[in-house]
This record gives sequence, C-alpha cells and structure tokens, in this order.
Amino acid sequence: MKFPFQTVALIGKHKAPEIAEPLLRLAAFLSAQGVKVVVDSLTAEHLAGNLNDQSYPALTLDEIGRAVDLAIVMGGDGTMLNITRVLSPCGIPLIGVNQGRLGFLTDLTLENMQEKLTAMLAGKFIIEERLLIAARVLRGDVEVFRALAFNEVVVHRSHISSMVEFEVRIDGEYLSNQRADGLIVATPTGSTAYALSAGAPILHPNLNVLELVPICPHSLSNRPIVVNSSSVLEILMHRSGDIRVRFDSHTQFDLQLHDKIIVTGHPQRACLLHPEGHSYYHTLREKLLWNQTL
Repeated sequence: MKFPFQTVALIGKHKAPEIAEPLLRLAAFLSAQGVKVVVDSLTAEHLAGNLNDQSYPALTLDEIGRAVDLAIVMGGDGTMLNITRVLSPCGIPLIGVNQGRLGFLTDLTLENMQEKLTAMLAGKFIIEERLLIAARVLRGDVEVFRALAFNEVVVHRSHISSMVEFEVRIDGEYLSNQRADGLIVATPTGSTAYALSAGAPILHPNLNVLELVPICPHSLSNRPIVVNSSSVLEILMHRSGDIRVRFDSHTQFDLQLHDKIIVTGHPQRACLLHPEGHSYYHTLREKLLWNQTL
C-alpha cells in the first residue's frame, strides 16, 4: 500500500444516477486536498450531465488497478463486493461509503465522509486485511471456469425441485456425501451474508478460516463445519441437471455431472481501510439490532 495517497479512484454503484451529486462533491473535496482524482468509466456515465468546470479522467477498473493508490467505493455491500474482487489482486486498498441498506463493508456515510476522510488522508486509519477465496471448475482434467469470491461460493439447484447430490473432500480426504438444496463455502466476511441465513455461525473477519454450510440438508446431522483457509476443498457433483455454482451473487457457471469445484483461500487479501475507532462488534450491534432494548 502506497501512502500518502496521491491518486484516488472514485467508484459508484452501477446504474445509480443518484450518486452523481455526492460523488462530485467528494471529488471536489479530494481535489482541494491536493489529491488527483480519477473516476471509474461506468460511474462517469452518471456524471456527464452534472460536470461544471471540473472534469476527472475516466478509467476502466483494470486501468484503475494499475494507476491509483486508493479506491473509494460509494454504494452498498454489493458494490463493494464486486469492486473488491477486481481491485484486491492489484493490492489497492478500499474505503466504502454506504449508500445501500445494511452496510457491513461500507462504514462511512454521505454525511460524515468528508470529516472522516480528512483524518484518513492524514494517516489516521485502521488497516484490515480480509480473506478472498479462489474457485475453479474442472471437467475431467480440463479447467473450464475460475473466479474469485469475497463472500461465498455457492453450489445450488436452479429451477428443479430435487436435491443436489455431491461429495465433499478436504485436503484430499473424504468428508461426506450430501443431499441438500446446495452448499455454501463462505469466508468470514460472508459469514454475515447467505451463510448466516442458512444457520452458520458469525466468524470474525480476521480469522483465516472457511465455513462449509449445507443448505436445507436432507440429513439433520449434516451441520456446518469450519476449516483452515489453507485447506483445499473439493466438491464433486454426483447428479447432473440444472445445477450452478455462483460467486458472490455476481458470477455463475452451469455444472455438469462429475464436474469438480476446487475452492481454497486466495494468497492476496482484500485491504479495507476504516476510520480510527472502528469496531467490528459495534457494526454487528448496529446492523443486527443487537443494541435494541428487550
């Protein structure tokens, strides 16, 4: 990570024209601090009718990954997930400004972003590294698909009513055959997403672990299990049909009989920056309403 931050990218929620005003306000603020500002090319489309005398270079995400010291993402957790998968392998730290609903990953607000960023640009921030997972699909000995995920990799049925049947191995050792609606492989970040709805525990984001979470398993003894993030997980499909593997609800791939999904931790971590005083437990209390009086 390069500090002080000299070039900062601003990235807004896709197809959300309402981000134009606050994003331009943030761009003007950063420019006044002596920071060079660039804008994601898709985001720039929302700004075209709002620019006055000031314009900012528009770059693709690939170009941003090679050109900037910091990326500020304005949107919700979904936007942050998508951008993290692209920029984290480039070693770009990210700051999230929440314009969505829950905001587990975007802890600045439109109201406090200038105040918080003033301190963060001066070096007053907390660095948090979080696990990414890499997955690839083998058809025989041929790799037919690969992708990264920040929250989870999910094997699930699509439009059929019968269960998914698959085998799970960990580091080459047979674990189980399962019949279920699907299987979630989640990072600690993803433990507060789909995995939480499926009954899995919340994992602190600093843990180097993955959790395997069956979705509505046929056997009541089939429970979630937590393994080391260095483990190699293999999921072998024992039935064909309308079965897919999905990555953070963004990318998906249709599976065939005997396809194998291999999942493991990615060597590059996502780097999130938080303002001083940030607390993960405070986030849980606020987002999950644990602070309400019974």
